[in-house]
Amino acid sequence: MSVKGFIFDLDGVLTDTAEYHYRAWQRLADEEGIPFNRQDNEALRGVSRRESLNLLLKGRQISEAQAQAWMERKNNYYREMLTQISPGDILPGVCDLLHALHISGIKVAVASASKNARQVMDNLGLVEDIDVICDGHSVAIPKPAPDLFLYAAAQLGLPPDLCVVVEDAEAGVEAALAAGMRCIGLGPVERVGKATLVLPNLDDVDLPDLLAKLC
Repeated sequence: MSVKGFIFDLDGVLTDTAEYHYRAWQRLADEEGIPFNRQDNEALRGVSRRESLNLLLKGRQISEAQAQAWMERKNNYYREMLTQISPGDILPGVCDLLHALHISGIKVAVASASKNARQVMDNLGLVEDIDVICDGHSVAIPKPAPDLFLYAAAQLGLPPDLCVVVEDAEAGVEAALAAGMRCIGLGPVERVGKATLVLPNLDDVDLPDLLAKLC
């Protein structure tokens, strides 16, 4: 079966903003006296801001007003750090793959749970290389539900089975498969092993070879 569209996650796939997310959550947790470390942060990979807060709280109860205020605070910390992002932060292999996809006539979307995806893409200088940008504002139900990827495919004008998702998070892989799409998982097998194809990263990826393995 042919491939007509690629849908990329953002954090950990096109650039590594995961460290910024971790530092922002860590700062909030420290201020509120909540135990939180890098191991805890792994569970937050690829999920929405609200679900991340729920995981951070570990069952601790707070009011809805507090929850909204805390998420806004965390986002402000994160946005402060985003000003540091530049084209130099694009991960290896990304630009070459995007160029190859463009030459091949394959449509490209970014589908990220982040509500700051457009700002990040702008800072990276990649907006003109992408046909569609979908973010945390695009759908109501976040990953691991398939809604975001289905929305991205619809925006590209393609059926799900002609799309390939590139993800680095377990929740994202689950969402892609639930959407009926093939998935390239980036990272360790323990995290993305359910993907159609698992790669360590996108460095030196050959598009024809990649498509052959997917099809």
